[in-house]
Amino acid sequence: MQQPKVIDADGHIYENHEEIEEYFEGKYKGMRRARAYALFPSLDGWPRGLGAGRPDKVTETKPDDVIKFVESLGVDYTVLYPTAALAIGLVQDPGWSCSISRAYNNWFHARYIKRDSRLKGVAVLPVQDPQGAAAELRHAVEKLDMCGAFLPSATVMNKGFGHPDFRPIFAMAQDLGVPLGIHGAPSRGFGFDYFEDQGQVHALEHPFPLMIQFTSIICDGVLEQFPKLKIAFLEAGCGWLPYMMDRLDYEYETRGARSFPNLKKKPSAYVKDCPVYVTCEPEETSLAHVAQIIGDDRIMFPSDYPHERVYGEFLKDIPELLKRPELSDSTKQKILYDNAKEFYRI
Repeated sequence: MQQPKVIDADGHIYENHEEIEEYFEGKYKGMRRARAYALFPSLDGWPRGLGAGRPDKVTETKPDDVIKFVESLGVDYTVLYPTAALAIGLVQDPGWSCSISRAYNNWFHARYIKRDSRLKGVAVLPVQDPQGAAAELRHAVEKLDMCGAFLPSATVMNKGFGHPDFRPIFAMAQDLGVPLGIHGAPSRGFGFDYFEDQGQVHALEHPFPLMIQFTSIICDGVLEQFPKLKIAFLEAGCGWLPYMMDRLDYEYETRGARSFPNLKKKPSAYVKDCPVYVTCEPEETSLAHVAQIIGDDRIMFPSDYPHERVYGEFLKDIPELLKRPELSDSTKQKILYDNAKEFYRI
């Protein structure tokens, strides 16, 4: 199969903090925090060091760098998520969260979206203030041409996104017709502190928080209330999803309305009936199985560029996916392009 059109459903940029601080408004305008401290909390305390000791690892991204990557990979569009701002959920001060979210979004629009139409963006939302987050989502979509927003899988609020407090965000997203991507990153508070190697943490830090948020969103009735809400779970592969569907269905069938008062059908039915998406890894052995369970129209391809790997390694992903004999050409086309086009309304 020749390479079809491709949409990268989950790419990244490395933020320039000193540039972002130029976009502060209100009481933070003119502040020079980035010269002494980072604008966002640390992801997890592990010494990632961006370059991780590899001289050929990308440590800074500029629009031209992303454009070069897009053209090298044969990608038509890339949807760019943040890096440092993945930790927005760890911010303790709601006011700061609102200010830094607005500054990031305005900066991203000026630096990337206006630079090239192939570079798409998702808004950072101050989830500590759900009403403020809903307002920021409207601003980002209507004023900044963002194609959606991201929600951090880990927060300091000790409640999942299924909690009623977060309903304004979901209501706004459904009203605007834009998707929300729940993205893994920080691993604080998930029991990983006793690991002595970051590789062990990395194997778990994305799937576990996503499974927690998936459980909260499904079981607390978000999709029952907002059945047209587009939501995706990003950067943990897709193999965990059928497992969680089975686990939650078992609990639903065993405990019924006593434990699931907000549901009118099995948890797995919401995944199949509502626009729930997931990204995959090209080498996942369970990919065909997941496509059979949830449908091959719900899985998207992510490059994750420029995270974790060196430049040449990213270029192998699409050829590797195209060589998968158990996937039909139609399924590959959907994973690489059609599904992300539908999800992000590109």
